[in-house]
Amino acid sequence: MTTDTPPQPHSQRARMLVSPEWLHARLDDPSLRIIDCSAQLIPQPVGPSRVESGLAHYQQAHVPGARYLNMATDLSDPAGRYAYTFPTDAQIEARLGELGIGNEHHVVLYGSGYLGSVTRVWYVLHTAGHARVSLLDGGFERWRDERRPLTATPPAVTPTPYRVQRRPERITDAQGVLSVLDDPATRVINALSREQFLGIGGAHYGRPGCIPNSVSAPARDMIDPLTNRLLPDDVLRAQLQAAGVWQADRAITYCGGGIAASITAFVLEMLGHPQWSLYDNSLLEWSANPELPIELRGAA
Repeated sequence: MTTDTPPQPHSQRARMLVSPEWLHARLDDPSLRIIDCSAQLIPQPVGPSRVESGLAHYQQAHVPGARYLNMATDLSDPAGRYAYTFPTDAQIEARLGELGIGNEHHVVLYGSGYLGSVTRVWYVLHTAGHARVSLLDGGFERWRDERRPLTATPPAVTPTPYRVQRRPERITDAQGVLSVLDDPATRVINALSREQFLGIGGAHYGRPGCIPNSVSAPARDMIDPLTNRLLPDDVLRAQLQAAGVWQADRAITYCGGGIAASITAFVLEMLGHPQWSLYDNSLLEWSANPELPIELRGAA
């Protein structure tokens, strides 16, 4: 890629981020499936964050017609060696089918609080091959603040068959990352905070620091802290250009366990990067293997 790559048309952002007004007008559309993905991640000093379910919040108030999905309990492999491991095809098919989601449906995701809980569900559905998945721009807070309808009543659900059509190119493992560390055409992106990237602060996952030759592009810097909305396309693209990502032919995003990295993955897809993937298990796996190198960029 080059720095003069033309921006994607506005319709790409509009397809992936729908407004409350758009969704409100379509609450009775039988082709839509709305999913509340609320869950909060509570960082721990070492190791995976503790996930606090948003089910109680959903049961108190949700967008009419919305079902509930928790990225940690519903869409992570319980047999995985690490927290948040990408689920099996059978698990995805069973859970989506139980919720009455078919391959033909346009799925709209939203949450309260941490955006990564929503983008991780997006990432799983996207990688499972679902054709149309969008996020509610501004999430539950914007919907509520605009005084749009809420309910505590769960919808009636009719189970339906679901078939995964996996996009394997969207998932990278440790060996895949290791094989491209010296490849000038690939950028490996650390989506954690700058302090975590440097290894000088914040939670770590067994060994502080970053994967060698990776670049820092914190996911939290891609979000307006006042509105919890992603920043404009030109700002996001400039951030990726500054990190050397937009110029690279291939991008691999990682973090602690693949949650913050899903925000970066969503942005890469929205901006039209042609070849991106997410390192599933990320530093939870990398740090646990002493044969895999870690850099302390902030060391004296």
